[in-house]
Amino acid sequence: MHDLQDSINGDQMLHVNGLNIALDRKESGADLDFISHAHSDHVAGAKSAKAVFASTPTIELMNSIYGTDICDASIIENAELIDSGHMLGSKQLLINDETLGMSILYSGDFLLQESTAAPRIAMKNADVLIIDSTYPYPDITFDEREIVEAGLQEWTLNALDSGIVLFGAYAMGKAQELIKILNMIDIIPVVSKKISYINKIYEKHGYALKYASAYDPNSECESMLCNNFVGIVEKRNLESLANMLGCLYSKRVFTAVATGFAKIFRFGTDAQFALSDHADFSQSLEYIEQTGAKTILTYGPNAKVFAHNLKYASLNARPFSEPYLQASAEYKLAVTSSF
Repeated sequence: MHDLQDSINGDQMLHVNGLNIALDRKESGADLDFISHAHSDHVAGAKSAKAVFASTPTIELMNSIYGTDICDASIIENAELIDSGHMLGSKQLLINDETLGMSILYSGDFLLQESTAAPRIAMKNADVLIIDSTYPYPDITFDEREIVEAGLQEWTLNALDSGIVLFGAYAMGKAQELIKILNMIDIIPVVSKKISYINKIYEKHGYALKYASAYDPNSECESMLCNNFVGIVEKRNLESLANMLGCLYSKRVFTAVATGFAKIFRFGTDAQFALSDHADFSQSLEYIEQTGAKTILTYGPNAKVFAHNLKYASLNARPFSEPYLQASAEYKLAVTSSF
């Protein structure tokens, strides 16, 4: 008899409708790899997978940035890709398991609030939810994005009066959000070569971005550098470029980052803004409620602590990687009675 144990058995793959599906990771024995979006920590299986299931923008970004050669996405029968709100091309995966007669939803990274540079998340009902565990702690909460964006804009305008402003950000996703936020106050930022390259894929998919780059023909970048300006670069290059620009222009260079981890860590910058492209714990609870899922499987590095905290919220939760047979008798009863 096929039951939940057969579909999800603790080996980091989803086993449905005769397929072994890896979820955003490289897995031996997988028939295909579902890639929810194109951030580097989710594409490990792309080069070695027998087949890849992903959205068109995700494939375009992977081919352009990582040098993959994916011509077309594979098709999974009885499956649907649903916007997750995280970045361009990011998707949830909803699969109907024909044998078990239930639906399984994998969230990937998701954002409940609306991003300036991604379609808003779409909600679907499911029996089982496999949920991202990036922010597993109830005491970490994010402000409304409008408040964070307004604070970022105000700080930028004030700092720009006194010198150069330099943001460190992920080149894919966060950089495009920052450009849109700055464009709202008529600031056209100067961006790195990689960010400019990614911007063009965003523009192809309907996102209007005003920016300048020394690597683009007919760019106004050179004239902009004569005055105080705002720059966006990859976070790993922030400190070295700030030092270089300070020496080159003999000006104060103000540095900042925009990331949800600003709620947890200090980054040694002049300012840090908790602008996250993930849901916090309370938003995850809202997401779970909207899916209607009765069984919650937490996924990712923080899966155990997230499952623990969800249990305290009276939810039937366990880590996706935990073998079904190792669950407690109470747990088995709860899962079995859900179907």
